[in-house]
Amino acid sequence: MAGKTPLAPAALLLLLGGLAGIKVGLDGMPRAKIPGAGIVYLPSGPAVKAAVFGFSSLTADVSYVWAIQYYGNTAVPDRRRHFNRIFEVIADLDPNWMDPYLTAALIAHHDFRDPELALKMYDDGAARNPEAWIFPFEAGHYCQLYLRDYERAKSYYRKAMDLPEAPAIARRLFANAAFKTMDYQTSWETWREVYETAPDREIKKIASNHLYNIKASVDIAALNAALERFREIRGRAARRLDELASTRLIAAVPKDFDGKDYLYDPKTGEVKTAVIPWKR
Repeated sequence: MAGKTPLAPAALLLLLGGLAGIKVGLDGMPRAKIPGAGIVYLPSGPAVKAAVFGFSSLTADVSYVWAIQYYGNTAVPDRRRHFNRIFEVIADLDPNWMDPYLTAALIAHHDFRDPELALKMYDDGAARNPEAWIFPFEAGHYCQLYLRDYERAKSYYRKAMDLPEAPAIARRLFANAAFKTMDYQTSWETWREVYETAPDREIKKIASNHLYNIKASVDIAALNAALERFREIRGRAARRLDELASTRLIAAVPKDFDGKDYLYDPKTGEVKTAVIPWKR
């Protein structure tokens, strides 16, 4: 984190005095209530910021360490109750410090099992740091990995991939999410761009395999629809794929990305590629 300022003696005295006050308050409470009781002494972010005389960044450091200890203490009852308040205070003190947002998202996921709260933490980080690619990228990965919500993942990856210093994989993950949502045109165009701008043969091959898979998915879906229509018209299954063209159900039998024929089994009606896309 940039911009951390050494603690002035006066601010140090104020900080120590505040901690001593918390200690005195806790000493007067029943022991059963001590875990996490210090939260009652935490004021709002603007109030803390006004009280620390320009040492907001340092105070954010202290608050962040305290928050980690607080959420690491399983003896604290109802730790979720003050979750938003704690991390809002830290964000108000140092809005450009990225670690607290990411940590808060992890706590929301692992401790609270609340995906929407986790995504809110990523969104809050993005709102305060609109040029930081890490927040929409992590949110997209979260939607993809844990929620299997590829529509939301696609939206997050789209935001991330064009931000400054975003990793190249963000664009590839966006293309993959588009494919998962059956947005084949967007997926095709993005993978085509990845293919044409690939820095090495490995990335080019990955993009080529995805392009192969997209074309095969579109072609096979069209062939299956034509085969079903042929069965309705003729009362039987097509013996060969070229029967679909001869009956004008399709303009021509498509070939795969490599120019090879698709395989068709008239007994089962299955159409498939001649090779596994990832083993070309």
